[in-house]
Amino acid sequence: MYTDSARLLVYALVTLLTLSPASTYKILSNQTLTRLPRPQTDFDIHNGRLLSPILRTRVPGSSGSKLVRNHFTQFISREVPTYNIELHKTVTNGTPVINFIAVRDPPGISKGNISRLTLVAHYDSRAEPAGFIGAIDSAAPVAMILHAIRSIDAALTRKWQSGPELGNPRGVQIIFTDAEEGFREGDDMLYGARALASEWEQSVYAPGSRYPNRIKAIELFVLLDLLGSKGPKIMSFFNATHGAYNNIAVLEKRLRELRQFKSKGDAWFVDAGPRKDVPVRYPIYDDQVPFEQREVDILHLIDMDPGTLAFPTVWHTLEDNGESLDLDVVEDWSVLLTAFVAEWLDLEGYMT
Repeated sequence: MYTDSARLLVYALVTLLTLSPASTYKILSNQTLTRLPRPQTDFDIHNGRLLSPILRTRVPGSSGSKLVRNHFTQFISREVPTYNIELHKTVTNGTPVINFIAVRDPPGISKGNISRLTLVAHYDSRAEPAGFIGAIDSAAPVAMILHAIRSIDAALTRKWQSGPELGNPRGVQIIFTDAEEGFREGDDMLYGARALASEWEQSVYAPGSRYPNRIKAIELFVLLDLLGSKGPKIMSFFNATHGAYNNIAVLEKRLRELRQFKSKGDAWFVDAGPRKDVPVRYPIYDDQVPFEQREVDILHLIDMDPGTLAFPTVWHTLEDNGESLDLDVVEDWSVLLTAFVAEWLDLEGYMT
């Protein structure tokens, strides 16, 4: 009889066998998983270099929002200067809405022939209640993404220096959306994501390119939201990406068994296993919606109880601050996301 871990590994292997024959996807070895970089003190909520500058109010158009974007720019310039930074700007109700984007592509390949793993979280905070920080929503997810791209950057360089990308060349991009929370209670939200998706749909690549526009070049849109509380429960919302969901569930199991997780408790991915055994899950209204409407594949990593459909108890309250974070869980998420990205980008043999 299979153990739960063996069964999950079988599901992941079946998923891999359905990929294109040209795929070079490789499962990360145990050795690689035990050597993944950790954030060390970077997630300290008071003076950590990575997370603490984000733990402030950052309402669209505010000085706090600008300070946080400057932090992103300084981090990219200092830690991963291989990425190209873009600011996507629009104006809504007289307020500037600025999405922060950073992209790294394999060298020597035209942009229209590169697919991109896309890591997404919103960086704005709610205007109400006054003083709202939004640690799980979504300062911590942003920090997890920054840690992940830093952790795999040298491996990407080694891989691309070893020879040209074959088959379907992959890059990686991060998107930190603005105005996901909207401007007041009850408005339509998702302002930054909707503007960006619309513009990228119109950004046509050269004739003869593999992808017609920047939207279609998104290989997988991984959206992180409401992460950082103890005992998260992550559901699978989309049939098309249930294989990717199982892949990250397998990585969680393996990391736990290798004693690479600091947090204790039940498995996070409550729908792991064959799709036919998973209840119908209705997508949550979040930044993925404008991209989902344009047929982008979505993996939504959001903490919500499958029984009660409740978000973490601090959601949209003043208690959603740095003190409410379970820092062991935050660090474990950063390691798990790093593993998922490294495996998706075929970096086995290039991580140190």
